[in-house]
Amino acid sequence: MASEKVRVGIIGAGRNTKSRHIPGLQAIEGVEIIGVCNRSRKSSQRVADEFGISKIYDNWQDVIKDSDTDAIVIGTWPYMHCRATVAALMANKHVMCEARMSMNAREAHMMRMLARQKTHLTAQIVPSPMTLRVDNTIKRLIADGYLGDVLAVEVRAGGAFLDADSPLQWRQDLDLSGMNIMSMGIWYEALMRWVGEATRIMAMGKTFVKMRPDADGIMRPVRIPEHIDIMGDLACGAQLHMQVSAVTGLAGAPEALIFGSQGTVRFSGNRLFGGQREDNELQEIDIPSAEEGGWRVEEEFVNAIRGKETITHTDFETGVKYMEFTEAVTRSMSSGAAVSLPLQM
Repeated sequence: MASEKVRVGIIGAGRNTKSRHIPGLQAIEGVEIIGVCNRSRKSSQRVADEFGISKIYDNWQDVIKDSDTDAIVIGTWPYMHCRATVAALMANKHVMCEARMSMNAREAHMMRMLARQKTHLTAQIVPSPMTLRVDNTIKRLIADGYLGDVLAVEVRAGGAFLDADSPLQWRQDLDLSGMNIMSMGIWYEALMRWVGEATRIMAMGKTFVKMRPDADGIMRPVRIPEHIDIMGDLACGAQLHMQVSAVTGLAGAPEALIFGSQGTVRFSGNRLFGGQREDNELQEIDIPSAEEGGWRVEEEFVNAIRGKETITHTDFETGVKYMEFTEAVTRSMSSGAAVSLPLQM
């Protein structure tokens, strides 16, 4: 098993697939990318030519049906994630699915249910990458008492002025992105690694540009917020505040802060800063080489298929938690009420 050949089919070859997944998989001994299916035959051929892939497919189902593939990488936008994942698992193929996991919590539950039934298969979601370098250090600082009791967690993600003239992007299109909102789920996934999940949230969001032209120039409504504030209770006892925005020009770089009874840590720009009660300001915290994490998504996927490790970044259980949080935010925005987690499905 440790050296078994892994034959991969690609469904959707967007930016992350071309910059990360295909090169990462091709760099691993014994891994072969059998074929690719993108949104058109022309774009599929372009990707195949760029990476020396021998086969292209006219539709995504053919990638899964191909007896030459053992594993499927799903690099599409979220609207395809559930359909393609379920089809691949039903065909007894290993799955790596691009993030976000799905359109909503119902789809995420469906994906997890099937993965639980197919325990002989590897099922992975591409992880939130922003904090990989520092995650282990933050967890160690919390466990060692550097912060004392964790009291409050703050995320501010934005820093750009509103772009009122750009066309509709896929992240703004409810039909393609579902309930996912800007980088909200990416940050929440990272926070869960440090302080665990939320138990109750309230959210308010606002869209400022009500209509944008799509790729064909047709004006379409924008149904995903351009600015959102989320308040929540965390299971660890802390209070959460997240602000994710496309309108906060000059607000500074995205950052996350954890405030404790004895200390504070701040993450921004892939660097970690900290200070304790007796300090006057935050100082940069060195990340020991033994703790420093990084991108190894493709390696983890192949190692899990070969029985050498278990998926941690990211498994479907974690994906369901962040998709439930994502749907809870949408429910709260709609109702104006607090929503408890986990959701009652």
